[in-house]
Amino acid sequence: MPSPSPALPGPRRVRWPLRPLSPRTTDLAVGAVVAVLTGADAAVNDPSHRQADWLTWLLFGVSVAALLVRGRWPVAVSVVTGTACAGWALYGHIGELLNLPVMVALYTLAVRGDRRRTLKAGAVAALASGVVSVVAGIDVAQPQGAPLLEMLWPLVPLLLGEVVRGRGELLAEYAERAVRAEAEREREGRRKVREERVRIARELHDVVAHTVSAMTVQAGLALDALDKRPDVARDAMRQVRASGKEAVRELRATVGVLREGQQPERGPAPRLERLADLVERVRGAGLQVSLHVDTGGRDVPQMVELAAYRIVQEALTNVIKHAEARHVAVSVVLAAGRPDGDALIVEATDDGTPARAAATDGYGLIGVRERATAAGGSAAAGPVPGGGWRVRAVLPLEAP
Repeated sequence: MPSPSPALPGPRRVRWPLRPLSPRTTDLAVGAVVAVLTGADAAVNDPSHRQADWLTWLLFGVSVAALLVRGRWPVAVSVVTGTACAGWALYGHIGELLNLPVMVALYTLAVRGDRRRTLKAGAVAALASGVVSVVAGIDVAQPQGAPLLEMLWPLVPLLLGEVVRGRGELLAEYAERAVRAEAEREREGRRKVREERVRIARELHDVVAHTVSAMTVQAGLALDALDKRPDVARDAMRQVRASGKEAVRELRATVGVLREGQQPERGPAPRLERLADLVERVRGAGLQVSLHVDTGGRDVPQMVELAAYRIVQEALTNVIKHAEARHVAVSVVLAAGRPDGDALIVEATDDGTPARAAATDGYGLIGVRERATAAGGSAAAGPVPGGGWRVRAVLPLEAP
């Protein structure tokens, strides 16, 4: 049996070994390249024209040395290299790369500056180049180009630097926009999480506080009547069982929202027609409740109906827990023709004690105001003249 052939090595990722150069190293590298090219052009000149001498190399050394600090003082370096280039021309040197130092300086001037400075530098450099061309052609008698063409070459590095700087600014703006958009997404995500937590906490409070309070009262009633009135005790325990089932159903629907990847088990959201069942359960706790619902035949949005149901539920819960009241009047009526639009007026008034610090400072009334605000309305609670307590909410049928 032949032996298996060895596996061929997979492709290797090629890593770029070089790192970005520091500004100081970049200046040295640029200066070295310019020195080699410009020095070679200055050393080899046409035999019929002036040859390189001490002044030539002095201007050469000054130009190259100035380029080493072009990033710190771009304007001064442009002046120095431009003066050296003009000196070569007026001294009688012929070369294609003698203007390379000033071109590098002008490019740096445009990249490190702004558009206004670039325009000023372009105007000055073009004018100076034209004047030098005219003077060199007359006094030095060397073959210079046309003054108009000589005025154009300083604009080339300035235009290139302007394009590079504009692209860099555009990329920086894009990066800043991306950072701002990411921060905005994070803020929006935190806001949604916070709102969802408040909503879930409000739902849990409404379910647990109301149901457990009613069940506690009903259980106490059943315990008191167990020996003397078994029928009353049985009715109270039936109410406890019904309230417990209702609480489990609503808790399951609320907790199902928190489960990722699963469809939450939800029943229909509480509507106004279920207020009668809510009132009946409260009556089972020994509290007299009168209910009046009149929507005038209008279709009420589901969000408004849910808010009205929960507000009434919280008001009845506060009565059971804090009021020591005998009677509660619940009213849900449509107020048409209001200046700010038609609205549903929800009121719950009891005849209990007005001293309710616990009810006022607790989460219940906070949830009432939050529900009313979410529906585009408002809610308030306070004592009634002559005794008692009232919770009142105004819920517009069309949210602003």
